[in-house]
Amino acid sequence: MPSDPRLAGLLRLFRAALRPDPGSGRILLALLFGMICHAVFALAVAAMMVAMFFGMEKSLGEIPWPWAILVNAFLVLQFPLAHSALLTPAGRRVLARVVPGAHGETLSTTTYATIASMQLLALFALWTPSGVIWWQAEGVAFWLLCASYGFAWLLLLKASFDAGAEVQSGALGWMSLLANVKPIFPDMPTLGLFRFIRQPIYVAFALTLWTVPVWTPDQLMLAVSLTSYCLLAPLLKEKRFRAIYGARFKAYCQQVPYMIPRGSRPRHTMPGPGTGEGRMRSRRLNGVEAD
Repeated sequence: MPSDPRLAGLLRLFRAALRPDPGSGRILLALLFGMICHAVFALAVAAMMVAMFFGMEKSLGEIPWPWAILVNAFLVLQFPLAHSALLTPAGRRVLARVVPGAHGETLSTTTYATIASMQLLALFALWTPSGVIWWQAEGVAFWLLCASYGFAWLLLLKASFDAGAEVQSGALGWMSLLANVKPIFPDMPTLGLFRFIRQPIYVAFALTLWTVPVWTPDQLMLAVSLTSYCLLAPLLKEKRFRAIYGARFKAYCQQVPYMIPRGSRPRHTMPGPGTGEGRMRSRRLNGVEAD
């Protein structure tokens, strides 16, 4: 088993899922949820990458103007509002009941990832383009922005891995159900990009919004709205982390900045898991810690 907890957790989950306990109904449900979750996730990421690359001018929405303004505004708002609401105690209870019966709570992280992916897919696939292009990069500027856009997406991928790929992708729920075990959530992330800033996922997501080679009123509205969400939503996440991790998270906040890295090298004196880790884990089994 690798010493890196990010890999150790993934391998433990994969190995358990490869040797599932008997139960055809449970296994079929887990595989069905896994296929749906990852298919919708892939479609949402592809739609987002393509739509923003072209300044939101390549989309399927055909709402007549000016009604398109209201629909587009709704598409922008529905993602951050529902995304955050489902992480509240009431939202977590809803997630645990989406699947009736005994498996709803185990599948809650997969359910959450599926809903978030459907929201993103709706936002980027159903957007009604304005048809107005303010600026389109050409020559060297185009290739520099393409490289920056690709780099931002790689940062987002790396940050998601550092935070716990099994949670961020939705695999934790369905693979735990397949293995017939309780979900084991990753510990508080402090490795990788989390050594430099506390919210690398939100920073990387915001960077994808501002490194596109085509600028339109649509892209500006999207970038301003979702960047505001990226600045504010982590405050709610950190409130949850303070309640879960207590002194560990407080010490982490004192050493690692919120979103802007310090010029000096990060100090590696993070406190290890304390005596409250067992209680923290049991609490998190009933919740969904994802960005």
